[in-house]
Amino acid sequence: MDEERLTIIQEKLCKKLDDKRYRHTLGVMYTSAALAMAHGQDVKRAQLAGLLHDCAKCVSNKKKVKICQKHEIPVTPFEEENPFLLHAKLGAYYAKKKYGVEDEEILSAICCHTTGKPNMTPLEQIVYIADYIEPMRDTAPNLGEIRRLAFQDLDRCTYKILKDTLDYLNSSPGKIDIATEQTYQYYKERIENRYGNQ
Repeated sequence: MDEERLTIIQEKLCKKLDDKRYRHTLGVMYTSAALAMAHGQDVKRAQLAGLLHDCAKCVSNKKKVKICQKHEIPVTPFEEENPFLLHAKLGAYYAKKKYGVEDEEILSAICCHTTGKPNMTPLEQIVYIADYIEPMRDTAPNLGEIRRLAFQDLDRCTYKILKDTLDYLNSSPGKIDIATEQTYQYYKERIENRYGNQ
């Protein structure tokens, strides 16, 4: 992955995303790169995953469902009811088909950046976390603590984001995606095994 290819993809995304989403995307790309540096991961791969994580975000919800059905991308009943979630799966598909990404870990990082998944790789965690903490984000609770944790311990940061996300979702009407609950339970046990109950 060279700078020229990243620039070409940025130029394409600038035309596909609205201004706010594009600025968020650049924030996630740079935050992913910074986290990769902090945790000894490949910076260019993190940049590419961050850059493409929301590449399908501005596709209409109706179209998201149709494209997933057309290309046999699995859609859960919860995603059918909440099609905005499909931008992650569809984003991984677009990253491969439209932007030429063959790296399976990058595609997986894009695919799971919204709900997370149990036992994420460091790259997957980096994109998941970067999406939550990039500089334009300012409404989530405990952002200062989470941003500090992000550069210290990926597991503890992932767990804290999941806990705060579920606390928020449980306080408002509506169902919660089982993928988020499964990811939370995995990291809760992982943190308890590492540090005991905290």
